[in-house]
Amino acid sequence: MNDKPPSPPAWDEASLKDPHARDDKAERVRGMFDAIAPTYERVNTVASAGRDAYWRRRAVELADVRPDDIVLDVACGTGDFARAFQAGGARRVVGADFAMRMLAMAVDRSRPGMDWCRADALRLPFADRSFSIASCAFGVRNFQDLARGLSEMHRVLRPGGRIVIVEFSMPPRGLRTLYRLYFERILPRIGTLLSGDRSGAYRYLPRSVATFADEAEMIRTLRRIGFESVRGVRLTLGIAVVYLGVRPG
Repeated sequence: MNDKPPSPPAWDEASLKDPHARDDKAERVRGMFDAIAPTYERVNTVASAGRDAYWRRRAVELADVRPDDIVLDVACGTGDFARAFQAGGARRVVGADFAMRMLAMAVDRSRPGMDWCRADALRLPFADRSFSIASCAFGVRNFQDLARGLSEMHRVLRPGGRIVIVEFSMPPRGLRTLYRLYFERILPRIGTLLSGDRSGAYRYLPRSVATFADEAEMIRTLRRIGFESVRGVRLTLGIAVVYLGVRPG
């Protein structure tokens, strides 16, 4: 008989008060994603009513992918955004993530022209100016240090390279009350039920969005780091935003 007590959740009431201020945020995020990896894509599809696939496809369209593009997908998770870029015509796609179980799911569904690397978004193991597109879908919110992670994406881009970020946001005030009811009360129950999660991942999700940078702050941060032509494109009534920018060249 195994009398070992269950591991404590990655996110509890105390840590959820301000998840982005936690010094150990990265380790909590890593443990959370390793816990939910097997059911991650299924929960996303159900919880978003399939809109998550549309958000990724639309982001790839906005990236204006070219046949010679080499894409780095940061915090690639199970590889769904990386696969969307390949389907969009990129020559090569590299996915990087620090959660081993998420990355293993991506490798299992790999295709020719795709490579995978276990790496921390704040310390990318790639040379300067290696990629023409740097992307991240619903991952920058999980960085231990947002500015540092975005700076790394800037560093590995060639002059003229594009950054493409998809992240959650809050809809206009007229829809916000109803949306928060779903996002903060119903979605965590759906996610926990479908995944059997005990890490607190689906309580962390709405809290991390509510306490994260809004669209205006994200755009200011991207410009401060050095990106030009920065803009945000709202999708599905502003629930998700695609951020676009160019490294000057």
